[in-house]
Amino acid sequence: MSAVASSPSRPARKPASSATAGADPEPRKPPARPGVLRRITGHPAGRKLLPLAVLAAVALPAAAALWGSGSWPSALTYDVRSPLAELDAWLVDNRESHWLFLYFLLHISNNAQYAVDGVLAVLEGLGWTGVTGLAVVLAWWAGGADTGRRALRTAGTALGTFAVIGLLGLWEPAMETLALMVVAVAASAVVGALLGLAAGLSHRCEKLLRPVFDTMQVMPAFAYLLPFVLLFGIGVPSALIATVIYAAPPMARLTSLGLRGADPAALEASVSLGAGPWQRLWTARLPLARRQMLLGLNQTIMMCLSMVVLASVIGAGGLGDEVFTALSRVDVGQALGPGIAIVLIAIWLDRTTAAAGERLDAAPRPGSGRLPRVLRPAVAAAAVAASVAASAVAGKEWPDGWTVSIAAPVNAAVTWITEHLGSGLPLVGGTETWSENFARWVLNPLRAGLQGAPWWLLLLAVAALALLVGTWRTALTATAALAAVGAMGLWSASLNTLSQVLAALVLTLLLGFAVGVLAARAEPLERAIRPVLDVMQTMPQFVYLIPVVALFNASRTAAITAAVVYALPAVVRITVQGIRQTDPAALEAARSMGASTWQQLRQVQLPLARPALLLAVNQGVVLVLAIVVIGGLVGGGALGYGVVYGLQKSELGIGLTSGAAIVCLGVVLDRITQPAAAHRR
Repeated sequence: MSAVASSPSRPARKPASSATAGADPEPRKPPARPGVLRRITGHPAGRKLLPLAVLAAVALPAAAALWGSGSWPSALTYDVRSPLAELDAWLVDNRESHWLFLYFLLHISNNAQYAVDGVLAVLEGLGWTGVTGLAVVLAWWAGGADTGRRALRTAGTALGTFAVIGLLGLWEPAMETLALMVVAVAASAVVGALLGLAAGLSHRCEKLLRPVFDTMQVMPAFAYLLPFVLLFGIGVPSALIATVIYAAPPMARLTSLGLRGADPAALEASVSLGAGPWQRLWTARLPLARRQMLLGLNQTIMMCLSMVVLASVIGAGGLGDEVFTALSRVDVGQALGPGIAIVLIAIWLDRTTAAAGERLDAAPRPGSGRLPRVLRPAVAAAAVAASVAASAVAGKEWPDGWTVSIAAPVNAAVTWITEHLGSGLPLVGGTETWSENFARWVLNPLRAGLQGAPWWLLLLAVAALALLVGTWRTALTATAALAAVGAMGLWSASLNTLSQVLAALVLTLLLGFAVGVLAARAEPLERAIRPVLDVMQTMPQFVYLIPVVALFNASRTAAITAAVVYALPAVVRITVQGIRQTDPAALEAARSMGASTWQQLRQVQLPLARPALLLAVNQGVVLVLAIVVIGGLVGGGALGYGVVYGLQKSELGIGLTSGAAIVCLGVVLDRITQPAAAHRR
């Protein structure tokens, strides 16, 4: 027997038949492709959207058959303006007789008015020299109270700010703004600190306050004004209370963050020394959280200034009223002076609080010009006393002969820009040409597309986008918010506002990502644009409208341009931070494999920076919406115009519904752009 035949592990092969001996071997069948359903469920996005698709397939045909497929059906629209108008009439009739006003709201209103009037009386009593001296001393003290560069630079900023305000002839409205600012900042800081303490020390309070703060963050500033006008009427009390509620959340959030981020080792050491809960709070947690709390105070001050200026539309007075009156007449020259004063006040306040924060971490250096600690209060008190005494000689009010009017030359410059740069420039056209073409080729088609789309398709699109980035709860919230807009009868106006927001957002992201990527990879460019971004982030919202009106007149393009400029700094900064925090090991691995600069950016840095880029999109949406709504003052129309019309004509039914629609639109945009991690908190 042969070796092959006797081998137990290799059986004998059967001889091929004559019919198949010369034939090719049978081709192997390819593996069966998975079915469509399996391919859909195999993808994470498909698994999320499949239940929504099934639900839509069942519900949408019935909805389309019942209510049509055009704009929002009238059968699902409810009259909310009439009840609001009746409520407004009842409040006006009973404001001086009902117990709710006599024993509660009237006391709040009166105390708010008394507080602002009292601070204004103090400022007027100090005189222009006293106020300037006090501001300089406070800035000097915040900068270190010495003869070092930081203290002198901060004091010089304060001196320059008040000198320019006086030269522009705006001393009196500036004092009105500062009086309202002082009371608003004090109240906002106290309220925010108390809420932050509660959220920082109690998980239950933090869980309850978080959704409230999230909703307040996406609400444009305009939306805060109307409810308080309804309760307190037009005037300082409404402006003050709206400002306090608008500006308190940053202080609360950062106080809570500081308390929760306290060093566990320091807290453990405090416990080991026998400190009780209150002792640990005062001696350990609050001192460790002071850096975050000071940052919260800085943000609160900036938001107070922004709202105080904007509240001029409800009778707050001050510099904001000067800007509002000038913009309503499209008088750029008259608006620029108060706009400059507002920007200078913002820079002064920002630099002062920033210097105080830097001083917390700066160690004293020998020979740096630091005054002895004992002499600092004496020097500060002497400087304030001398400046107050000087007002007896120089007078309480800024001298009329020391003022300069810039309205005429600025208006002349605007006229020249309109005549020479508005249109007719070779190749580029001009600003008015750009504005008209942008409206014709971008805004109008986008608005027509949104308003012409079936209402149920927009609801489905919002639900799908929210579900992709979040959870079913996110999708339900966003869809309900958009449906509420239609139910209030503001479907068309809201989609008009949405078209402007989307156009401004695309421009903001294109510019912001491009500049952010370049700045992240080029350190000199980042250093060059940093002071520009700092100034842009300190400017109140109202001020952005002044230059764009000069370039584009009152139009939707002007509002969108202001929104882009306002939101750009945040997008650039977040992009730079995200790209620079890329894992160095991943970049080194890419370089070792021979990746080019473009490949490193496209395949390593941008994918790893995706959470930061998504956060930039979310922040861009919120900031763009805030300015697009205010753009109703300069021709933006839509919901912003409804708010302004309701305030000016006392048609609070129109104003309140427009404000509610703005809030709903903000919730929709926030939910479909917020990173998924935020929804799982």
